[in-house]
Amino acid sequence: MKLYFVTSNDNKLREAEQILEKKIEKIDLDIDEIQTVDVEEVVKDKAHKAYDVVKKPVFVEDTGLYFTGMKGFPGALIKWLLQSVGTKGICKVVDGFERKAVAKASICLYDGKKYNIFTGEVKGSITENPKGSSNFGWDPVFQPKGYDKTFAEMPAEKKNKISHRKLAFMKMKEFLDKIKK
Repeated sequence: MKLYFVTSNDNKLREAEQILEKKIEKIDLDIDEIQTVDVEEVVKDKAHKAYDVVKKPVFVEDTGLYFTGMKGFPGALIKWLLQSVGTKGICKVVDGFERKAVAKASICLYDGKKYNIFTGEVKGSITENPKGSSNFGWDPVFQPKGYDKTFAEMPAEKKNKISHRKLAFMKMKEFLDKIKK
């Protein structure tokens, strides 16, 4: 089954190709997203909308950053928070709250009939200040548990070995390998 990654984010495409170690066909569609903190709801809705346009098996991916001290906010709404206040603002938003967080990536593979959702999670914390030179989303403020560097401070190869996106893509890869047989 040929799959199409519906994304306008070249960073996500590059990371997916590095993790899966294969070239992926990208379809750049502008899909309206539902507004919810739940990334699984977001990807399911996006995959359905993408399939309606493409008429081929598609997958979409989205991430959320869940602040433990804020009962999971902002979750999938992190991109809007990031656009509004930037990485420095995100660090300030959690001031006065527990700094623990969960980075979550969900991928939805949809063939027009069945939704298959693959999710990866990494526990960590929000740093007091952004660290690292990555321009990839909120990587400069998320430090995975057990590490002394943010995702932005890590070389791509290291981040891709431990990231929430890696975990989700590996689950998808396992699923695809099983249905090939």
